[in-house]
Amino acid sequence: MRSADRARDRRNRVLVIGAGALVVAGLVTFGTYTILDKSDASASSMSGDGKGAKGSDQKDGDLATGPIEGEKSWDAAKLGRDHVQEDVRYPMKPPVGGDHNPVWMNCDGEVYKKAIPDVNAVHALEHGSVWVTYTNDAPASDVDKLADRVSRTPYSLMSPYKDQAGAIMLTAWGKQVTVDGADDPRVAQFFAHYVQGPQTPEPGAACTGGLSAP
Repeated sequence: MRSADRARDRRNRVLVIGAGALVVAGLVTFGTYTILDKSDASASSMSGDGKGAKGSDQKDGDLATGPIEGEKSWDAAKLGRDHVQEDVRYPMKPPVGGDHNPVWMNCDGEVYKKAIPDVNAVHALEHGSVWVTYTNDAPASDVDKLADRVSRTPYSLMSPYKDQAGAIMLTAWGKQVTVDGADDPRVAQFFAHYVQGPQTPEPGAACTGGLSAP
């Protein structure tokens, strides 16, 4: 009986050792697969379209370079910058610069529902803001989309403008473009170029603490 017991014990030990070896092998295989899977996922995120986090930065950089189709420019040196108390008759509508009121329109993402004074809006342009204007011909859906963009963008403002040539126009100091709608790619281009852009006579000047309503 003792011989039979010893034989049975040996078989049990063999089975236990074998089972343990299988468990260890399984864990090693799973760990190796997990590491490889994560490595493949990481490599995939940086390949294919070739864009990681830097891809978005590159896209934004692309928007801020290159010409904007249909953009009009004025010689900044010929645009007056004096502070005046009286109204100013600007040669373009909306104005792109010139003498202006000492008080700027607030331009920290302000969306005005009524027309604002040119002389205060021009002062906001001098501080590096982009001014979005529209007429009654602009579709309501476009107005809403543009208002959303402006409300999320410091150094921008938006207001209706009755006498402008296009239904939707974007203006910065010495720069202006008429766009076809809120989804026109030139909208993003113009913002990327000119919100606190190189055309700004007074970069970093305040866009709050000025006039908040007409």
